[in-house]
Amino acid sequence: MDSKVALQRRQFLGAAGLGLAATQISPALAQAPASTPGDIARSEYWVKKGDVKLYMSRKQLAAPSANGPRPVLFFVHGSSNASGTSWDLNVPGKEYSMMNVFARWGYDTWTMDHEGYGHSDRTSGNSDIASGVEDLKVAFERIVAETGRQKLHVFGTSSGALRAGAYAMVRPERIDRLVLSAFTYKGEGAPTLQQRAQRVEEYRRNNTRLRDREMVRSIFTRDGLASSYDMAVADIMADEEMKFGDRVPTGTYLDMTANLPVVDPKKVTCPVLMVRGDHDGISTDADLLEFFRQLPNGDRQYIVLPQTAHNPVFAKTRAMYWHVTRAFLTMAEAQA
Repeated sequence: MDSKVALQRRQFLGAAGLGLAATQISPALAQAPASTPGDIARSEYWVKKGDVKLYMSRKQLAAPSANGPRPVLFFVHGSSNASGTSWDLNVPGKEYSMMNVFARWGYDTWTMDHEGYGHSDRTSGNSDIASGVEDLKVAFERIVAETGRQKLHVFGTSSGALRAGAYAMVRPERIDRLVLSAFTYKGEGAPTLQQRAQRVEEYRRNNTRLRDREMVRSIFTRDGLASSYDMAVADIMADEEMKFGDRVPTGTYLDMTANLPVVDPKKVTCPVLMVRGDHDGISTDADLLEFFRQLPNGDRQYIVLPQTAHNPVFAKTRAMYWHVTRAFLTMAEAQA
């Protein structure tokens, strides 16, 4: 790592630390029971991409907002599980739903099942990154119509971060602030992608892959930091995901092993937060900082979460994850 990049990293990690001190979020929030019925309203929607039906869900406080339309926060899921288990998993006695957390903080939260996942249509396609961008195009236009908001905050994780970043390149007018979590740029030196590359021809030949209970559990263990998770949560996720079958599309795996980079940092013009776990095997700091330093907007942050693996959404450190995201989304606008 050259000295300039190292200095940038230290500066932005230091800024993140100042934000942690300022926001005063209690770590106990992660242990709080889910909200009582009626506190948060949930809605469901369907949109069409050509002939493909795509499922969307929405959560926000049930009480009307006194300040006009709430800011919209859209969550983009990754390669191996659908939107419900990614962003709205119900775990008795503990809070794991980012949609609940941010709805309580006053956001109008949305997510969708991409083609081939969850409630959305199964097709003969492989639901690659380009297909995901087309999904987001129709989803976001529906949100604009429903809310009147012309710009959305967007949060993507893993291949969902690639989908979100690729969308930001082609529809910059729709993005307010963008969070890229567990992102990968060129994938160089990433152990997880090196392992997947051994099966790249299989991904080329087949548009779906096996995703059984053991594979779901491996999401929590593959980075060698299973202690950062409660493995009972992995079992709850597997229970929910198996309702949709034991196969998911291969497109994002193929893109991440054979077609990177799929996001050009110079074309992502909105403010960006990049956040990763220090044990995430899907990327390296060197890879991500190369992307970070090319972002044209000076309103950008790079944050590493300690003792955290690939999926901070379900980690014991998830309250920190919520915290840095909220701090970024509520950042005061720069003054000329």
